[in-house]
Amino acid sequence: MLDYLNLFSCKIDEETDLCLLEPRHAEELNALIKRNKAHIKEWSPWLKDDRSIENTHIFIRRNLMQFAAGEGFAIGIRYQGKMAGQIDFSYFDWTNRKTEIGYWLGKAFEGKGLVTKSCRVLIDYAFDELKLNRIEMRCGTENKKSRKIPEKLGFKEEGILRQVAWLHDRFVDYVIYGLLADEWQNNS
Repeated sequence: MLDYLNLFSCKIDEETDLCLLEPRHAEELNALIKRNKAHIKEWSPWLKDDRSIENTHIFIRRNLMQFAAGEGFAIGIRYQGKMAGQIDFSYFDWTNRKTEIGYWLGKAFEGKGLVTKSCRVLIDYAFDELKLNRIEMRCGTENKKSRKIPEKLGFKEEGILRQVAWLHDRFVDYVIYGLLADEWQNNS
């Protein structure tokens, strides 16, 4: 069984912490999503028009089951005591020792380095504690803000996946970034 206890709550700095999403976070998370619907939906295929509190509860229950099974998990990014966004290990591929990190942030919380700081914590955890070898990130090729994150963190652009995702009304291309454990250790 994996030791995830350190991620139930993780203080990054005086203003920022990460927390495993639990049912008690549903109202606040759902309100953040609703306030930022147009902003998030621009690049997130998972956000549909029928975003209800029940959908958020279902997401959190699935996330906790995924967490308990050691298959990945989503955590909340909190800034000054408020839910600011979400970051996740989308899956764990234990055979190939790899994972993928995904993230989104409410518009009012952009430009504070929250995603970059949160990614650093997850990258350290993936390589140091979970002993993974590879982390991937995928971003819409036109999503310039999101692409800055892996580039800043030393991920290598590995290619373009053409028309890989249906984004509400059109197919979009994704750029795939990869980071290996030895690259992170050499640069951190």
